[in-house]
Amino acid sequence: MRAFRSRREIIGPVFAAILGLSLVPSSLLADEKDSSNPSTNAEGEKPRAAKIVAPVPGLTERERWLLGRIEQLEKRMAEMESRSTPSTSPAMAAEPSRESTARPATAPTALHAALPPVRAASANSVPPNPIGAAVSAQAVDKVVAGATKVPKAEPFAFADFTWLNGNARTKESPMDTKFFTPEVRADVDYVYDFNHPKDDSIGGSSEVFRSNEVHVTQLGVGGDFHYDNVRARLMTQFGLYSQTTPRNDASPSRGQWNLDNAYRYVSEAYGGYHFNALHGINVDAGIFMSYIGLFSYYNFDNWTYQPSYVSSNTPWFFNGVRVQIFPTEHVKIEPWFVNGWQSYGRFNNRPGFGMQILWRPNGWFSVLGNQYALGEDAAGVPGRVRYHTDDSMEVKYYDKPENFLSKAAFSLTGDLGCEHGGGVSCAGNSAKGPKQSFLGYMFYNRFWFNHDKYGLTLGGGKINNPGRYLVLLPPINGATAASGTNYFTENPGDPFKAWDASATFDWMPSQYITFRWEFDHRAANVPYWTGPGGITPPGGNTFGAPGSVVCFSGAPPCGSLANTWFPDLKKIENRIDLAILVKF
Repeated sequence: MRAFRSRREIIGPVFAAILGLSLVPSSLLADEKDSSNPSTNAEGEKPRAAKIVAPVPGLTERERWLLGRIEQLEKRMAEMESRSTPSTSPAMAAEPSRESTARPATAPTALHAALPPVRAASANSVPPNPIGAAVSAQAVDKVVAGATKVPKAEPFAFADFTWLNGNARTKESPMDTKFFTPEVRADVDYVYDFNHPKDDSIGGSSEVFRSNEVHVTQLGVGGDFHYDNVRARLMTQFGLYSQTTPRNDASPSRGQWNLDNAYRYVSEAYGGYHFNALHGINVDAGIFMSYIGLFSYYNFDNWTYQPSYVSSNTPWFFNGVRVQIFPTEHVKIEPWFVNGWQSYGRFNNRPGFGMQILWRPNGWFSVLGNQYALGEDAAGVPGRVRYHTDDSMEVKYYDKPENFLSKAAFSLTGDLGCEHGGGVSCAGNSAKGPKQSFLGYMFYNRFWFNHDKYGLTLGGGKINNPGRYLVLLPPINGATAASGTNYFTENPGDPFKAWDASATFDWMPSQYITFRWEFDHRAANVPYWTGPGGITPPGGNTFGAPGSVVCFSGAPPCGSLANTWFPDLKKIENRIDLAILVKF
């Protein structure tokens, strides 16, 4: 639509000028008929002769006539200018006029030499010419195509999408250069857990880990390198993320070389190349952020601090190769070849495959679809194949910056997945095994106030995950995804249903900082959250392998329940999250 409007701006003024030229007295054009030598212009130069552009294939007879009239117009305007320019004194000639300095030193094509002055004149008061309106925009396309190549629009640059959940709201980098765009992130939080765990340890979250303490959740330093179509990105992860994110990946348990240590302090690290095809094609390889679950890995980018289970229990990163294809400025198609589901390496013998499709037809609506398939992502269980679909839409339904309520939007996400083989079934309980599936949704509504300086988000979600294959394992006695624990099993058919709700208030005095206050209510159908007794054995995690059963005396088996230590797990958790989030 913008392109069509720009064509109309060109067509109308050109024909208005042609029509006006026909009204010029013939006496002003007499020299054109009587003299074979062109006169000089204000700079003492001979006016450039009208140079007919080589015919563009496919032009109609009327379009050729239009091009010819433009060329004649250029010639006549140059001659008229030379006659009407008064003589100047040497003092005046020493300082060139604004008009003369603005004229290009080299001759452009006839079409572009004629269009700028006509456009400038018509921008004030010349109405559209009815003759110009009769010429199709396609005709102008053909003429312009013969003279210059219009650059493709940048993907998603047609609107401001900083309102989206999962997108950073910063609009520019204060340190950007041609070669490098640096980025610094800080996420510091204080959590008050109403269960008051005596060991200050919180389980069941991918963002919140300890209670009643101030902690650096994430400190990232890095940025984007870009030069001559070559691109790379690095972002470090210091703080609690460097411990908590790797412990949710069981793939390092297979083989040698400690992958969780090698990648521990890196959240993003990839290199790639940008191809100038369509509206852009990027090919990247390394560790990049996952889009499954809508929320960003970085809390600064999100509407809430604690996302619901659909995001918290799905991947935050992939290790592999992606290809980002932008067929238009509104669409991205991105296939993935990855080692597995949030994994540094492979769990078994088959990697994973996925794809994202992102569609933003305008500035207030966004649709995101992520698909994952074929990965064998259960550690030590070859032949168990995973499928997952994650789909979101975001709608900005109110936008009046001049009002106290300046903006409002909502996000809706639905996820569906399953596993089959290796003793489980997608279709339901059968001879092949119990049902192993994932079903969840989350909904959030966001309000902005006082020129977007304040924000309020209300929302929550729910999941059902029989088999618990996506449930975050509580770190009981140091348990990890690789070790597992008998205190909270993840066997085929084990039930797990959970739901949550949250209210988040943000103060954003600058685009680079957010002060956040949040209340979270979380619940499950089985004991899962850390209770007052904590999830750490007496004396710390010193009894056997991570996740193992702990006896008050002796080694497992403990012989009796009285001699067995148990973590204190509850079905409900209420907490307050306070955070300061910074991004440059």
